Amino acid sequence: MYRLLLLFLSLVFSSLVGAVTFDEKMRALPLGQSMYVFEDVRGDASIDDVASPALQGSFRLHDKPVLNAGYSRSVFWLRLDLEYRPIQAQGPRNWLLELAYPPLDHLELYLPDDRGSFALAQRTGDALPFDTRQIRQNNYLFELNLEPGQSKRIYLRLESQGSIQAPLTLWAPNAYLEEQPGRIYVLGIIYGVLLVMLVYNLFIFLSVRDTSYLYYILYIASFGLYQVSVNGAGIEYFWPNSPWWANAATPFLIGSAALFGCQFARSFLHTAEHSPWVDRLLLLLMACGAVVMVLALSVSYATALRLATYLALLFTVVIFAAGVLAWLRGMRVARYFIFAWTAFLAGGIVNTLMVLGHLPNVFLTMYASQIGSALEVGLLSLALADRINAMKEERTRILQEAGRKLEALNQELADSNRFKDEFLATVTHELRTPMNGVIGSLELMQTVKMDVELEQYQKTAAASARDMMRMVNDILALTELQAGKLYPRRETFSLRGLFDGLRAQYAARADDKGLAFVLELDDSLPDTLEGDAAKLAQALGYLLDNAIKFTAEGSVTLQVGRAGSHADNLPLSVVVSDTGVGFEPGEGDLYQRFHQLDGSMTRKYGGLGIGLAICRQLVDLLGGALSHESQLGVGSRFRLDVPLTLPPQQPASTARPRSSGRVPLRQAQQCTVLIVEDNAINQLVTRGMLLKLGYRVRTADNGAEALDLLRSETVDAVLLDCQMPVMDGFATCRALRALPGCAEVPVLAITAHSHSGDRERCLAAGMSDYLAKPMKFEELRVLLHDWVLCRPPAVSQSPGMP
Repeated sequence: MYRLLLLFLSLVFSSLVGAVTFDEKMRALPLGQSMYVFEDVRGDASIDDVASPALQGSFRLHDKPVLNAGYSRSVFWLRLDLEYRPIQAQGPRNWLLELAYPPLDHLELYLPDDRGSFALAQRTGDALPFDTRQIRQNNYLFELNLEPGQSKRIYLRLESQGSIQAPLTLWAPNAYLEEQPGRIYVLGIIYGVLLVMLVYNLFIFLSVRDTSYLYYILYIASFGLYQVSVNGAGIEYFWPNSPWWANAATPFLIGSAALFGCQFARSFLHTAEHSPWVDRLLLLLMACGAVVMVLALSVSYATALRLATYLALLFTVVIFAAGVLAWLRGMRVARYFIFAWTAFLAGGIVNTLMVLGHLPNVFLTMYASQIGSALEVGLLSLALADRINAMKEERTRILQEAGRKLEALNQELADSNRFKDEFLATVTHELRTPMNGVIGSLELMQTVKMDVELEQYQKTAAASARDMMRMVNDILALTELQAGKLYPRRETFSLRGLFDGLRAQYAARADDKGLAFVLELDDSLPDTLEGDAAKLAQALGYLLDNAIKFTAEGSVTLQVGRAGSHADNLPLSVVVSDTGVGFEPGEGDLYQRFHQLDGSMTRKYGGLGIGLAICRQLVDLLGGALSHESQLGVGSRFRLDVPLTLPPQQPASTARPRSSGRVPLRQAQQCTVLIVEDNAINQLVTRGMLLKLGYRVRTADNGAEALDLLRSETVDAVLLDCQMPVMDGFATCRALRALPGCAEVPVLAITAHSHSGDRERCLAAGMSDYLAKPMKFEELRVLLHDWVLCRPPAVSQSPGMP
């Protein structure tokens, strides 16, 4: 009885000393500085122990607005004495006691019972399912019924493996309801920003496929869910029946945010390229984040949460330092990155210091991390947008630079092609010069009596030399076509003479292979036509050469007819058909340069693979068309259509005409021919040919020597090489024509080049005719017969005349 009386007196006395009084007009009453706190270090005190007079002296009046014990393993008891004193007499009234710190694990409310002791009225916390709460809110709410004029003592027991915070407020129910929209709006804005930025960057990632956006999305998702967990919305809406995950989610999501945040910083700031040591530090933090995630699921909540908190502090500092270094190294996007992480760093530090107990628990410190993260997400989105702009500018710069480089490379390629063409032209010239000596010497050997074996060797060498010259001519024709130096001529020619010449040239080759060569020429075709007979014969030569080459038995047929009729022109159609190997219709591009259907080293048929390419270009140059059809194992058929014109009259030649008389007026022994040639071998071969023909021969090594000789001697013709040192053939001819008595002397050009414009250039320089190397014995005989033997002798020039 004595103990009960002592307890009653102590309660009454303490209530009179520390009771918090308020009336019906009170809307919200912070209780941080009105409560008494007892720290149960061992955590084994019961409500009877705490309420006993022995421990009442252990309660200390709290002097701060919010109890903030940080990470503490102690159990904290809070004692509150509340007295409702209405101004006007009223009955009992309900009030709401709010503890606004959702991450608390265990929270117990003890109220006085009828026996004068205290009984458990409510047990809750995030370690229990959400439906254990008396009022289902993310914060902890308890309904208190207070009688007017009576003091009521309540006890709260707080226990948590995480930080212990106790922001206590007594609310009038209507005031609490009116206050909620403002808090909800703030959280709605924060979570709305996070959600909008997540969706926005997700769409950007799906568009540009930049991994920086993916890491940023995962970071936003991790950090947003962490905020949901800390604010109690997670256990309220997402995992209400999973108390274990409600605790484990916080350190797990902190580790996840650190993991993806570090990877985002590495990708966004390119730390591996600019700051290797920072990159290694970020990799270490990523490993720590992964470890924290594992520990959150496997060890105690207290251990994982402490490690996660220190990781978050280190993470924000390192990320901020990485942004500063990137800015110092000249990365434009780093400025937005720094601003973003400054906001996040400030909010994170404020919130962490509050959790650790170094700052008071107020609205700003409680939601500092969420506010800072919302600002950070918005600013980082600006940074990513600026990065896109920077990438566009860089791409534009790269494209412009690539365009300039491509233009330079194209110019180099054009120069290379030009140099290649010039080189090939030079090579063909240099080859023509020695080949002139080879072929000329072989032809001179024909004039000497030889035994059967030596004659066979001579024929073999002559045939090989001719094959080589055909290759040289093909290469030169290709380079001229590519360089655009070939132009179609308009000359009068004999159609039957042209095809008789082709038959004479290729029938013998066909006969050597045992093939029949058939020429079918439409008799209704006129014989005299205008066009470029040389290029037409050259194009047909490639077709006939291929037909003979790829035909082992059977025949090669050359059909000539009309493709149509017109008053002023004759569309000529020429078909070359064979019974050879044929080819598949879709087998490659026949008209591609250096293309062969069998390109292996063991191919059966040789050649350069440029014949059909040259043929197609020659036909295009003549304004014609080339088509083909073939069947494997049966044969091929090529059709060439080319427009020719009917000459209205015999055109006047720009060259001095050859003598029309076929009967020689002189003998070769009566005539002197001057050879102007700088190459000793060609000079020797040409001299040998002339001597075999019976002419008297004089020689000169260059144009200047030739002019000196002509001033003192009379000659009947001049064989003039066009490419010579000191004075070339064109300058020599112009100077020669200016000499007295030399205006009508036949000057016959001998050149190693065979460009389409060389003949016109020779005639324009005053030369009489044109002969290309290698010079053939029979061609030289006919040329001199027409220009020298069939013409009357010129008036003699007196020696010594200037």
